[in-house]
Parts: sequence; structure tokens; C-alpha cells
Amino acid sequence: MADFLSGVVNQAFPELEVRSHRNVKEFRAALENLLISENVCLELVLVDLGLPDGSGIEIIKEISEKQPQTKSIVISIYDDEAYLFDALAAGASGFILKSEEPAFMIDILKRINSNEPPLSPVVARRLLAYFQKQKIETPPETGLSARERETLTLLSRGMTVAEASQQMGLSSQTVAGYVKIVYQKLHVSNRVEAVREALRRNLI
Repeated sequence: MADFLSGVVNQAFPELEVRSHRNVKEFRAALENLLISENVCLELVLVDLGLPDGSGIEIIKEISEKQPQTKSIVISIYDDEAYLFDALAAGASGFILKSEEPAFMIDILKRINSNEPPLSPVVARRLLAYFQKQKIETPPETGLSARERETLTLLSRGMTVAEASQQMGLSSQTVAGYVKIVYQKLHVSNRVEAVREALRRNLI
């Protein structure tokens, strides 16, 4: 599978240098080497959730913390809500099923350049169905400011803090502050819960 995914990325982005790692340990060592020795910024990481020595969720979390500008895309056989929301909460920017045809994978990855989140149709429908159910009840307004609401909207589109700050013309530190306030006002602890609650309250 690693060789197959490397081939998919090569066809979608022939200008990128592609490296493959088969477990969490290998990736962590490679990431530290990139950060310390090569001073390289990752652009895109495809992450399998089921790895021999741990979960791909661990990798996504580490990437979000150490290289927040990187887009982490899940490639998985799992399509249930638990895996999906855990991955998004960790910082994943997309979720593609392994059952997709190679041509579709290549096409959907290319759309990243147009800021389209790479989602398998089954996954997208599952997300829509889930959030539509959450809109049945409309709780009271939370008192979010215009900037806080804008931050929340950009996060709901799959943007990282770095991308949102660029879109808003603010520093990453300022936007990170808005994110913290949004979490406090919505009484949530991560991105997925924030988006879920915002949709339930018709805030975005």
C-alpha cells in the first residue's frame, strides 16, 4: 500500500519529493530529521490509520503541533464516524477511502490546490447526514464576535490556523487566541466539537 500511495502522490503532484514510511516509529524519526537536519516544511502527508505499531491519529496530532501548515490526509479502510471525527479532531484536512479508484484519488488530491477538502463521497455524505441531524435543535446564541465567528467558519472549511490567519490577514498567534476563545464560549475542547456545536447552533 505504501508503494501504491507513493505512486498516487507522484502522479497528482509530480513536482513534490515523495517519501514513504511504514509505521509510527519510522515517521517520527523522519520528522525529527526533517525538522532538525534538513529544515524542511512538509506540504502533504497521507496517513493510514491502522499502522503496525500504533494509530495514524498519533501522526496527525504530531504534524498539527510541529508543522501546522501541513495538510494531513487520511487514507483508510474505515469510514465510520468514530474514525472520521477522531481524525478531523486531530487535525486531518481530508479523508479518502482505500476502496476508491486510483484515478479518483489522483483527481481529488489535485483539487487541494483549489482549497477543496479531499473527501470520499461516502465520507462527505456521512458528514452531511450527521450535521443535519444536529440542526434539529437550535440552542441560544453564544455571543461570538465577528472575528471569532469568522475564525470558526474558516476552521469548519478544514483550514489550519496558519491558513486561517493568512485568509484573515492576522498573525497565527492572534487567530490561535480566537480559537481558544471560541472553544471556551462553545464549551468544547477541539475543532470537530466546535464545528459540530456551531452547526447545531446555526452559527456557520
